[in-house]
Amino acid sequence: MNIGMIGKKIGMTQVFDDNGKVIPVTIIQVGPCTITQILGKSTEKYANIQVGYEYINPSKLKKANVGHFSTKKLPCFRYLKEYKSDHWKDLTIGQIIHLDKFKVGHHVNVTGISIGKGFSGYQKRHNFSRGPMSHGSKNHRQPGSIGAGTTPGRVFPGKRMAGRMGNKKTHIRNLKIVNIHQDRNIMILKGSIPGKSGNIIYINQG
Repeated sequence: MNIGMIGKKIGMTQVFDDNGKVIPVTIIQVGPCTITQILGKSTEKYANIQVGYEYINPSKLKKANVGHFSTKKLPCFRYLKEYKSDHWKDLTIGQIIHLDKFKVGHHVNVTGISIGKGFSGYQKRHNFSRGPMSHGSKNHRQPGSIGAGTTPGRVFPGKRMAGRMGNKKTHIRNLKIVNIHQDRNIMILKGSIPGKSGNIIYINQG
């Protein structure tokens, strides 16, 4: 399992392959990330590797967070993330990770916060069917019955109803790397990823 990285979503566009087909892609600015902590013993196969992304002024952090970086003689970072790695014995604290760990054609797993849609109805949120649209139906977009009246006499937890939609941690696996620009820390992935432009994205090769 290779170490993961942190990036920021730039936006979506499209590219053409060698056959002239259009491929929808997402552009991500990945890293550079710095290893800030290694939690593992010499007898263990795996270790938790903490990486930091995007420098921040120490005055904007709590004293406990500043102390976490100062004891290791590292600059302060805005975002931290832990990944599990089996190649941790070759890593050192303060080591900077670049995009050279990834190759074009490989697949990565992406995690991010999906776009919040606010309070949404049951049709939009759960893809329910609507009622008859004929005159006199009076049941066009109503959710219908939510449970029996006598037994059990209550609504079961988790019932699919209207509520807040989106703004949740979302995972997408096996996204193909279309191109990499190491000089600008840019990675281009095939397809879409969760979140809007500017959101923090976590990338892991799995």
